[in-house]
Amino acid sequence: MLKLGVIGNISRDTTEYAGSPHRHLLGGAALYIALAAARAGVAAAPIAVIGADLAEALRLPTLKAMSLDSVAIVDRPSCRFHLRYDQRHILASLDADYGAAELLTQHALDQAPHYGFVHVCCRLPLDPVPVLTALIDRHQPFSVDFIAASAPGMIAATAAFLPYAEFIFTNVSEYELLKRAVDATNLRVVTVTDGPRPVVLYRYGVPVVRTPIVQTKAIEVTGAGDTLTGTFLASMLRGEGRSLALRYAAQAATARVATIGISLR
Repeated sequence: MLKLGVIGNISRDTTEYAGSPHRHLLGGAALYIALAAARAGVAAAPIAVIGADLAEALRLPTLKAMSLDSVAIVDRPSCRFHLRYDQRHILASLDADYGAAELLTQHALDQAPHYGFVHVCCRLPLDPVPVLTALIDRHQPFSVDFIAASAPGMIAATAAFLPYAEFIFTNVSEYELLKRAVDATNLRVVTVTDGPRPVVLYRYGVPVVRTPIVQTKAIEVTGAGDTLTGTFLASMLRGEGRSLALRYAAQAATARVATIGISLR
């Protein structure tokens, strides 16, 4: 089974919902995706750069399922995100102070060759172009995702590389941007989430799998999409079919929103 490396951020997250106290969480797409994949039974590791201020948090027992061999610790503050959600739990705004994560691109180029499969979180401050170029040059299998706040620029920057991706993970608005930038019939597999509506999997532009989302009371939605991504990748790397992988992924995402997350004191 291929070892999964996840290139992205590990961060200090502050989440804000109308009428609720702010939460201070350990977050970042690299952490959520790698942790979900490890919990689903594959060897997975985040490829990230953090400051010493988060080194102790990464020793939490809940993170023991995944490897931390490719997390670099530098003498800079860790990446910080402040995420504000509207009444429907949709991300309304995001403030970022990237800090140590500004060193991610070179670190990713150094670490990616150690993994059989690489997931690239195409999110600032990463420059995905040299990373994807290197993966394609090495014939190394990879997948990608985006985040709404930077998706227009990132999709435009990576459009030429996306037909080489094994899997692309989007929400419904990102998928519309994707189809404007790339002919969907050239894309192998794209998953599209749409809040509480079913997740749809497209193969070369044709919808082939549709999986309902079990409704639950949402407590914390940060990381739900990343949990879906990590769980789906784990299932596919274990050799399970797309329908089963998407079902497991949807279940994991539902379980994720029903909990607060990893609190930072």
